[in-house]
Amino acid sequence: MRIMRPDQFGLKREVEYGSPEQNAAVAQIVTDIKEQGDAALLAYTNKFDGVLLEAASLRVTAEEINAAYEKVDEDFLIAIREAAVNIRSFHQKQMRNSWMDMEKDGTILGQIMRPLKRVGVYVPGGKAAYPSSVLMNVIPAQVAGVPEIVMVTPPSTGGKQGIDPYILVAAAESGVKEMYRIGGAQAIAALAYGTETIAPVDKICGPGNIYVALAKRSVYGVVDIDSIAGPSEIVVLADDSADPAYVAADLLSQAEHDEMASAILVTPSPSLAEAVKAEVASQLSVLPRKSIAQSSIDQYGAILLVQSLKEGIQVVNKLAPEHLEIMTDNPMSLLGSIENAGAIFLGAYSSEPVGDYFAGPNHIIPTNGTARFSSPVNVDDFLKKSSLIYYSKEALLASGEKIMTLARHEGLEGHARAVEIRLEKERGN
Repeated sequence: MRIMRPDQFGLKREVEYGSPEQNAAVAQIVTDIKEQGDAALLAYTNKFDGVLLEAASLRVTAEEINAAYEKVDEDFLIAIREAAVNIRSFHQKQMRNSWMDMEKDGTILGQIMRPLKRVGVYVPGGKAAYPSSVLMNVIPAQVAGVPEIVMVTPPSTGGKQGIDPYILVAAAESGVKEMYRIGGAQAIAALAYGTETIAPVDKICGPGNIYVALAKRSVYGVVDIDSIAGPSEIVVLADDSADPAYVAADLLSQAEHDEMASAILVTPSPSLAEAVKAEVASQLSVLPRKSIAQSSIDQYGAILLVQSLKEGIQVVNKLAPEHLEIMTDNPMSLLGSIENAGAIFLGAYSSEPVGDYFAGPNHIIPTNGTARFSSPVNVDDFLKKSSLIYYSKEALLASGEKIMTLARHEGLEGHARAVEIRLEKERGN
């Protein structure tokens, strides 16, 4: 793992929007689903997943969900249920209510909060099947009051229709009742435009491969999307008090996600830098996903040696990481200086996986520096807001001239006259 000064390290990676060939392929898939519905959906499922389905078998049955419970470990079931309780409790605290204020002149202004009606959740399959992501997408939508939540996830490849039982159980435990065995760009298009079998949704959320990401980008505007997520990333800000073994383990916990994941230590301590470098090499040698983590560390991993914690904080704010761990003598004292980070983990025992799986905050967090202006998935993502305006006659008479002045300044005489006609009538002119 390289030790260097921050100015020797590229602090930003370009957002990946796919090759021209990938974009063209996704555009064709989206068009075909939009125009041909189920027929194209079934054809692409056969082509990409090797599974021959009929429209009637797209939806996962209650019998399959019940059977999935027989295939999962009891320990998993206990853990997923307790995690769901924690996640629900955290997100319930985010709820906001509609409000209205009445002025003395009878004016009523307010904001009406309503949940989206129908949300689609994409859950990857294969080696990227993460039941925890089901909870993180579904539970905030449920807390927001979304009445219809539909999950899509690819069927097993090689001609089998089955779905990872752990995904099915996580969905059932989250309260999802509508699930379909489809994946890829074709699933995103089906959710956006609908088919004969699948009703269209208002928003699509959930991670996926580059084709899923490009499809989400393509249908944005027809529906809302959560984000186009980049590779996972972690930054650890640490001083001499940090345990090198803890730091190394946490860096590798993100490096094992994929070859493009980023794991960075920022420290003013040369001795910690050397110790962590040695620990990473030692722990990496026995990591089951060694080849993936090694590629991540080699390409995007670094130990950035700074002059002070103050400089370290400046580096962190410039990186705006998805996950930030602060392992210093007094981490709470630094919290107020952190401006840009998706999730902040304080202290030696708040390892990033605690947040990934169990604590309650959402693990779907802005990547690639977008924590400068965006937030983790939350209840607000599944709510829409309507402004409420009620002006009494007295209020319009008092403010009408000002409204007309502003309208005419912008050259919109029709706007001005819409107010003027009321003023003239009420004043008897």
